Amino acid sequence: MKKHVTAVAAIQIGFSTLWLIGAVVLYFVFMFARSQVGGDEVAEKVLTLLAMILPVVIGVIALIGLIGGIGLLSYKQWGRVMTIIVSALGCFNIPIGTLIGVYSIWVLMQDETVKLFQTQ
Repeated sequence: MKKHVTAVAAIQIGFSTLWLIGAVVLYFVFMFARSQVGGDEVAEKVLTLLAMILPVVIGVIALIGLIGGIGLLSYKQWGRVMTIIVSALGCFNIPIGTLIGVYSIWVLMQDETVKLFQTQ
């Protein structure tokens, strides 16, 4: 199971990093779109609100996944719990997030994995 835990950690770290980059890009896309609406106050307010909320939510979830993945590499119980939570949320991201989420949850809920984290 150690190889599976390492694989889950690598996947979580990799995809969380991509999501963090995506959150930053999304912020700049919304701010660029805001500058292009041409004086429409409602559109500017909506785009500003979206630019503040969506990247922050995505960034927080990605940061939790990144920290959880690092915790998995150290066999920390909190890393296992954080990764299970992020994996459950990732299941809504069809199809890749679902595959990663189901695999991660399967690995982290096995009895052998639970014992591995309790002994470390």
